[in-house]
Amino acid sequence: MTTTTVSSVDAPHFTHQQQGVLLQLALDAISHTLRTGRRQVPADDQFESWLRNPAATFVTLRRGSRLLGCIGTLEPHQGLAADVVEHALNAAFDDPRMPPIDRYDFEHMTVEISVLGPLHPLPVNSRAALLAALRSGVDGLLVSADGHRATFLPAVWDTVDSADAFVALLWRKAGLARDRWPASIQLWTYRVCEFASSGPTSTP
Repeated sequence: MTTTTVSSVDAPHFTHQQQGVLLQLALDAISHTLRTGRRQVPADDQFESWLRNPAATFVTLRRGSRLLGCIGTLEPHQGLAADVVEHALNAAFDDPRMPPIDRYDFEHMTVEISVLGPLHPLPVNSRAALLAALRSGVDGLLVSADGHRATFLPAVWDTVDSADAFVALLWRKAGLARDRWPASIQLWTYRVCEFASSGPTSTP
């Protein structure tokens, strides 16, 4: 089953068929690695033109409520298909917070792909102003300060009950004290087109 969330008009848009293509690319890449032990990222010239367009993506893998891996990038540096495949493999096997997935995980996991829109600077000068500016359920947020950098995708809004909690958790992820507003702070918001395919999936 495929589900879709589009967080804003400036988020990328994909047809249901295109979403299915991207989800299958992610699944096929992981399946191939589980089956053969080898990773394979096809060259850009093997894809249709829309799959070669530069894009920034995240791939998130879950089994039920358990996070199996989440890897991505915030700014485009390669074609859409290659980015999805690379991050699917990294989420499955290289997320340093999690063990590599196994066949059981593969059979029961949900694959979520988030394709990011552009980063928009958020010129606020206090925590209160940041909380007022954020749009719950819509904005992804990137914070950079004192050599620390972290982001939350809009999907994280589903796990918190307020903007205050969203920001507090992001500050913790970035290694910043909860009530600190660093002089060097920079903030950006962004929107995503997010879609998912849930298990069960046949064993590779």
